[in-house]
Amino acid sequence: MKPILWFEDISLDDVPKVGGKNASLGEMIRELKKDGVAVPNGFALTSESYFDFLQRAGIKDKIRKIISKINIKNLRDLNQKSKEIQNLILKANLPKDLHEKTLKFYRKLSEEYKEKTTDVAVRSSATAEDLPTASFAGMHESFLNIRGEKELILAIKKCFASLFGARVVSYREEKGFDHTKIALSVGVQKMVRSDLASAGVIFTLDTESGFPDVVLINGCWGLGEMIVKGKVIPDDFLVSKRMLLKSYPAIIKKVLGSKELKMISTREKANPTKIIKTSQKEKTSFILSDEEILKLSLWAIKVENYYSRRAGKWQPMDIEWAKDGKSQRLFFVQARPETVHSSREKRSFTEYTLQKEGKILITGISIGEKIGQGRERAKEYLMEHPHTALEIENKVRIHHNLPSRVDKALGAPPAPAAPAKGAKEGAKEAAEELVKA
Repeated sequence: MKPILWFEDISLDDVPKVGGKNASLGEMIRELKKDGVAVPNGFALTSESYFDFLQRAGIKDKIRKIISKINIKNLRDLNQKSKEIQNLILKANLPKDLHEKTLKFYRKLSEEYKEKTTDVAVRSSATAEDLPTASFAGMHESFLNIRGEKELILAIKKCFASLFGARVVSYREEKGFDHTKIALSVGVQKMVRSDLASAGVIFTLDTESGFPDVVLINGCWGLGEMIVKGKVIPDDFLVSKRMLLKSYPAIIKKVLGSKELKMISTREKANPTKIIKTSQKEKTSFILSDEEILKLSLWAIKVENYYSRRAGKWQPMDIEWAKDGKSQRLFFVQARPETVHSSREKRSFTEYTLQKEGKILITGISIGEKIGQGRERAKEYLMEHPHTALEIENKVRIHHNLPSRVDKALGAPPAPAAPAKGAKEGAKEAAEELVKA
């Protein structure tokens, strides 16, 4: 087995070699590029490289010994032994031939994009990722905006080490996976400059109901990690598959998210990304045009159709997309089978009915499928984030056509406007009033 492969030389048949994530990237480049689906180029260190690294670095038996003594029910012990294994990996050196070959591939990728040292995303791709009975999505580490040879090698070792994060070890134990037989491949992919534009996630079904005839797009400004890690309220777009394929108006719904933060790239080697606040214009603007929404949706349908044909059944997809702020081009940077709704029993349906309704003061993003109730206890948060309190009060006021408690303090007309500079007093008053309510 070759230790490193270009994406174009990888297919879905290579999951044991490169994991589901890298195999899917290779499959899209090989089979869907001709249909217009754009995927940034890159290469993958195979699972054989991972095993070879552990063996030749002399740490394989040490890891096995530590793993055998882990008690996952003791969190302190789990975290301590997890860090012990990760430190072993980070302190070890890659075999010389693998080190040199990795840099050779990186230099060639840099040449392709006409740069001396191009910026790349370095992502983990486990060989047991996204199985019908389990999903490791989001558990293994990814490192964005990596530039330079030393930085690349370190990021690769960090990916290897992420296979032994406390959460991952615990999950494998619960699912009955053998720690020593699961390998990690590492994908090195050209970065899309979404820090200058936007990025997000696409599902080829409605994630709440499992309804299959729509495409759901989430997006935020900057790098898509903010959505993957749940750190922002994104824009949402819902598109009808049938209407789109018939060339009819297909956008069913557009919901503007608050998008208060974004992740951008930096030139700092120690901190290649950082999180900053978005501008007022960014908060109040959609991250995609209608044309871009429809283009991404059409690509997503093509990916879903291809994977469904290959699987011999309907296969909804979970796809990560990014827009390059320099070229204004759209890309798919990851694609994996959706594992929640696709594995459910389709002949049963549970309906929940709300027996008694109270007066709605404010609504948010719903999650889950059941009904719950309780008192909102957000005193500390509201006092620490007075402008959030003001935003809540404004929404309630507009919904019920009520006068504002803080218009005087803000010196602003009674309209849904953002607080002006110097409005901290009024915002704080709003927070105090909401806490009392």
